[in-house]
Amino acid sequence: MKREDVIEAIILAKKAKGLSWEGIAAEVGMNPVWTTSACLGMNSMGEAAADKLCSVLGLPAEAKTVLMEYPTKTWDRAVPQDPLIYRLYEIVGVYGETLKEVIQEQFGDGIMSAIDFSLDVGKEENPKGDRVVITMNGKFLPYKAW
Repeated sequence: MKREDVIEAIILAKKAKGLSWEGIAAEVGMNPVWTTSACLGMNSMGEAAADKLCSVLGLPAEAKTVLMEYPTKTWDRAVPQDPLIYRLYEIVGVYGETLKEVIQEQFGDGIMSAIDFSLDVGKEENPKGDRVVITMNGKFLPYKAW
């Protein structure tokens, strides 16, 4: 099986079983955002998580091997067309330089890790309309002078 085949099998099994990403993550014992990302081919799973996912979704045994492979992370560089993804793209476009300035003012010259990193999505009820809460938590990595 190719990665694309496994992703398609996961999505089809998720729909057929009426499961949510949060429900799948609970069964696998991992964070919902990370589990979803791994299911969509952007992260590799350890053996235990891959076993559990295959069991929960009834995936063929060869899917486990693919889920454990280190992915090459690529994405389309064109401006996204999906409105939700486009808004995230727009947020980085509008606030990216600002975030860089504020982070570097507080921490120094460096970057936020996307490896030692967690990402959570929450819902905040609000009388003016429910709010999406996205929390990114990454280790600060200073640039070395040498």
